[in-house]
Amino acid sequence: MSRARVARRIATAAAFGGGGVGLLGVATVGVLLTEVRLARRTVGGSSDIPPCADGRYGAAFGHRTDRPPLRLGFLGDSTAAGQGVHRASQTPGALLASGLAALSELPVDFRNVALPGAQSDDLPRQVALMLADGTGTPDVCVIMIGANDVTHRMPPAQSVRHLSEAVRALSAAGCEVVVGTCPDLGTIEPVYQPLRWVARRLSRQLAAAQTIGVIESGGRTVSLGDLLGPEFEAHPRELFGPDNYHPSAEGYATAAMALLPTLCASLGLWPEEERPEPARGEGILPVEQAAAEAASEGGTEVTASRAPWALLKHRRRRQLPTEEPTDRSSVTG
Repeated sequence: MSRARVARRIATAAAFGGGGVGLLGVATVGVLLTEVRLARRTVGGSSDIPPCADGRYGAAFGHRTDRPPLRLGFLGDSTAAGQGVHRASQTPGALLASGLAALSELPVDFRNVALPGAQSDDLPRQVALMLADGTGTPDVCVIMIGANDVTHRMPPAQSVRHLSEAVRALSAAGCEVVVGTCPDLGTIEPVYQPLRWVARRLSRQLAAAQTIGVIESGGRTVSLGDLLGPEFEAHPRELFGPDNYHPSAEGYATAAMALLPTLCASLGLWPEEERPEPARGEGILPVEQAAAEAASEGGTEVTASRAPWALLKHRRRRQLPTEEPTDRSSVTG
């Protein structure tokens, strides 16, 4: 069965409360569990607390009085939290807040409620935290989630359902939503065959199903294959951090550069038009086909078009500025 058809089955099961769609046989699951235990011993993981990047960015635009600061929220797992780096300015949230400030020429108030180790079933708690904040609803939120759902074997339909509900709740509150879909776990360096093949298949399948759920819930997606994908596979020493699992500062910058165009486009701040450029491999496709293609190529944006169609974009990237947060009281109360 094609990835597009399986992704549609998962998304449909999520929408109707199904428990999950089995993608692997019993024998394969047994091999996978054995390999996961071995890989965890090798990879290890990090117990470091991610640096707090909450605060105001774009101090150079503090003189603006004609418009209020933009508000950016972050939700998700350890990758969204920025685990693996030691400076706030190196986290993906800080990088995107700085980039958004530079593009909008407005200050940006940033708040991150992501939790290392979180699975998609933690998103209702994170959404409640984000919307209960006394500073008001964010203008745009970024969600990065999915890797732990794969490694902890959460049923994919359940994973997609939690994500879709989070997107709908944020959208209903007046917030634009950009989701960085599940990264390609098949390129973690200490992971060997057959787990590498299985991890790649499962993570890409979940990414495609996430895309369908998010698009049909009012958000946009960017595939994060680049986060643990071809660029990481080619340069693992530079783009993975010391634990061989979380990205390094360079790795987070790669992911943030992929997300920034879509983040800005969601607020009407990106210079490219909202239409496909066929010469760049873009087009209007059925949503499940767009989702499957995006899962195979990191950095690809999928945005809703006229149902049941979606716009597939490969937006041009820009170098990101770096900035330490200031005026933390503006977002922490």
